[in-house]
Amino acid sequence: MNRFAGSLVAVLALAAVSPVAQCAAATNSAVRSIAVDDTTTLEIHTTANCVKADNQCYFDTAANLRGADGAYLPFPDDVYGRQNTTVRSTDRLVYVADSDFNAPNTRMFKSINDVEFATVYFGGGPPEKFMVHGNTRTVDWSTGQPRTDAGYIVCAHIQIVYGAVNLTSPDACAQTTYA
Repeated sequence: MNRFAGSLVAVLALAAVSPVAQCAAATNSAVRSIAVDDTTTLEIHTTANCVKADNQCYFDTAANLRGADGAYLPFPDDVYGRQNTTVRSTDRLVYVADSDFNAPNTRMFKSINDVEFATVYFGGGPPEKFMVHGNTRTVDWSTGQPRTDAGYIVCAHIQIVYGAVNLTSPDACAQTTYA
């Protein structure tokens, strides 16, 4: 027991003189993939980040092909893609319809509980072409005041069609809270 108490005192003393770490960012990411063939996979990425000082949450989604060596591959020239991105809160009383996005060929669909972004891609290109960026202000349904005490969820999947390939990725969902 004495040895344990001495170790505990040493750990507490070290913690007292060690520098305090900065708060961790409220960022969470998710990646899901599906095999296209023996050497290529289709990936969908989501990132959610809620910043209390801004009273906003930010999201990013990206789709890409990855080769067997781990390198990103460009999408073929004849590709057609349709990506759905959904943002929502973990609290049904939080309204997320005050959202914005930055992505060509994207439409926003608002509902009471979530917002869906439908993005269409024509033609191939690098992974940078297959991205959606956006932000959401989470507000209380009854008062319209900012709500930063509930969780925030971003889910996305993409359907890619080219050549003899017609695949839909599984949903990649990132969940976070304000920090």
